[in-house]
Amino acid sequence: MKTVFITGGAGFIGSALVRLLIAEGNWRIVNIDKLTYAGNLESLASVSDSPRYCFVHADICGRATMDVLFSEHQPVGIIHLAAESHVDRSIHGPEDFVQTNITGTYTLLEVARGYWSGLSGEAKSQFRFHHVSTDEVYGSLGETGLFTEATPYQPNSPYSASKAASDHLVRAWHHTYGFPVVTTNCSNNYGPCQFPEKLIPLMIHNAVSGKPLPIYGKGDNIRDWLYVDDHARALRLVFEKGTLGDVYNIGGHNEKTNLEVVDTLCALLDELCPRADGLHYSALKTYVADRPGHDKRYAIDASKIGRDLGWKPQETFETGLKKTVQWYLDNPKWVARVVSGEYKTWTDKNYGSRV
Repeated sequence: MKTVFITGGAGFIGSALVRLLIAEGNWRIVNIDKLTYAGNLESLASVSDSPRYCFVHADICGRATMDVLFSEHQPVGIIHLAAESHVDRSIHGPEDFVQTNITGTYTLLEVARGYWSGLSGEAKSQFRFHHVSTDEVYGSLGETGLFTEATPYQPNSPYSASKAASDHLVRAWHHTYGFPVVTTNCSNNYGPCQFPEKLIPLMIHNAVSGKPLPIYGKGDNIRDWLYVDDHARALRLVFEKGTLGDVYNIGGHNEKTNLEVVDTLCALLDELCPRADGLHYSALKTYVADRPGHDKRYAIDASKIGRDLGWKPQETFETGLKKTVQWYLDNPKWVARVVSGEYKTWTDKNYGSRV
């Protein structure tokens, strides 16, 4: 049984990956998470009792703790997702982003490199450090073109700048020390269990609560949308089969303006959960001042991962979004506990977790 570390496994993407790997049955997962506001152990309730799952409440910046964990669990690799990730929060409080995304990644690289250096034979040759990043490091596109793995970095927010810095550290550790790494840069994720500060869950929550649906500027900013379970499958594939030192872009082939996303959500909600007053949810749309430095367009060229590793998304935007809306409608208690903050009252012992 192969043990893999997943940092940030209580987050949105991390929890989807943990659920996938536990379901596949070939992995033992050690989930290392600081449990900041976006970490929610309730998203892992379905796997919490598995003997192949272990939760560790820890900060990746704590080198001594990380040293102990590597020594104790002897992983075959690490998939590093732990990060501060919300652009708006980075604008108002960038320090946490610098600390976690840059210093935390540096700490993990050094601890993992020390552990890897002490391995020998097959254990050393099989070990790898998978760094999970974002398409936001590339900056903003014009009306045409796609981000490729060779696109120059041009981050425009404190969040994307901190992720770009961590990407460069990972690349440098490979070229300087021969440390075995792979990096992935993904487009906007959506799906079940996403913290409701992000566009899609925020709009769903506000709509069913009868609140305004705030849209930045004219709503014409464009993003490529990727269903989170498709992303999880891609991460597992790159971790297992990606070429060391390489970068793989992961996208859903779904370019949509923010306004298109909101309009599609409203139409789905009209179908799945009609308003009692008979009005359309689109009547709740409202336009607010654009955020500073808001990138106009992101779009991923995911041809490399398809060509080299055979990955392609299983969900279209329409099928994935319908699944997402239905999940939020079916799980109002999960949403309510996140919005109220009650989810933070769940302790490690609720899930048989151990530190």
